[in-house]
Amino acid sequence: MSSFLILAVLVQSVLGFAPSDSKHFFREKNVGLWDKKSNDNDTGVSAPAIAITEATASAAAVEESFVKAASLTATTTSESRTARVPSSEEVQEKLEALSAQIGEEAKEFVACLSIASASLLLSKVEATEIVECCDLLDHLQTITASTNSDNNEGKLVVTGQKLLNLRQRALEFKRYTMLAKFLQQDYDSYVATASFLSPSRIPRSELPNVQDVPYDKKLAEAMMKAEKDASSLDKNGRPLVSDCTLDDMQYKDSPLDKLLLGIFRKLVTKHTNGVTSPKAGIEGLLEQGRSFMLQPGQTPEAQHKMVYNTLKSLMTPVLPPFYRIFMTGIVPKELGTPWDGKQLGPWFYAPFLTSFVTPVFFAFLVGPSRPNYRKDGALGGLVVEKCKFLQESGCKGLCLHQCKLPAQQFFQDELGLALTVSPNFVSQECQWSFGEVPLSPAQDPSFPDGCLSGCSSRQVLAESVSKSEASKADLCGYPV
Repeated sequence: MSSFLILAVLVQSVLGFAPSDSKHFFREKNVGLWDKKSNDNDTGVSAPAIAITEATASAAAVEESFVKAASLTATTTSESRTARVPSSEEVQEKLEALSAQIGEEAKEFVACLSIASASLLLSKVEATEIVECCDLLDHLQTITASTNSDNNEGKLVVTGQKLLNLRQRALEFKRYTMLAKFLQQDYDSYVATASFLSPSRIPRSELPNVQDVPYDKKLAEAMMKAEKDASSLDKNGRPLVSDCTLDDMQYKDSPLDKLLLGIFRKLVTKHTNGVTSPKAGIEGLLEQGRSFMLQPGQTPEAQHKMVYNTLKSLMTPVLPPFYRIFMTGIVPKELGTPWDGKQLGPWFYAPFLTSFVTPVFFAFLVGPSRPNYRKDGALGGLVVEKCKFLQESGCKGLCLHQCKLPAQQFFQDELGLALTVSPNFVSQECQWSFGEVPLSPAQDPSFPDGCLSGCSSRQVLAESVSKSEASKADLCGYPV
């Protein structure tokens, strides 16, 4: 080791790239080792010999520092290993604590599973039980906030926060299930309970049905008062429906939405004998529909037929027969059997599956929607969060004659499944109930009379048709 270090220092000195210590030594002495002899000593020793001697001493010092560093490292490593190795008693204690924590978390998981599954077996639900469930959720949210503030996250294997979230999800599932059962057993009581608890204690999005639940009590009361006021009548004394005062939703169309909307607009042009619009997107479609609606001598039946044919073309010749067979149980006419053309369904799963698939393919017309329960408590409902068609048109006539009535007619006559479309003009939500037989607008108490107060189509129609044609022009469900 020593010989190697001496040789290395000597070679580096000769070649001019000595270690930092050696270079510093030579710079201080400022000696040219190979060009002259030392005149400051009487021994006559040459400069290279002096360099070799001093390099040997430097190498020895370097070797000593290496030995000390290695000794220190070995000592530190030994001490570190000794500190990290727990005793067998400590290991056993930690294992027992971990096992106890896992056991407690397993019990909590089973308890949450029991809460969720037990709600499915309830035969009858009382309003007080729903309120008690809300109380438990409120208390749990208080604990959750305290847990977050105390920074208890990570003290358990699954972590305390995740366990609290699991308990919250189980209670929310129980509450939703109880509300759905309550909806099924007593609709009026459900509406009263949901109106009392939402939105202060139950978010509107967590209600199984929002059809007759006020969006906002103060807003609903103000609109009812406005409708009773004389100023809410038009110049002919007809009642007007207050416009929605909620903020407009900003829609984000997917590539599929844009594709379907483009196809749908071309089909509308075809079935309206060339009615088109230079505007893009949904605005162009609504302008096409309004132009067709305001044509002289236009009738509601003609509008219904136009939308019916457009929907039929959109679904292609393949989908309706497939749907009729596998969803509504209509036997094809070409089989040559006594059952040809007869309907054996709809099958029990048809309303639910239809409500599950529809949001994907109708979003380009109505915007975001989600499956929910019908007002009779059965599966097969769908609620549109804020109808794009209604929001952008602001026209009850377009909603009635180019969406609600033709859609109901198409599903019943073409697909064999009843459908009720129930728009909410206060919130611009819309409830679609597959498998539910619809009422006419005149018989439906939830469908208001009159046009929307801000509808521009009403004034244009009143100015464009003659008195002789007024009886045929039906903008909002009653003669102009």
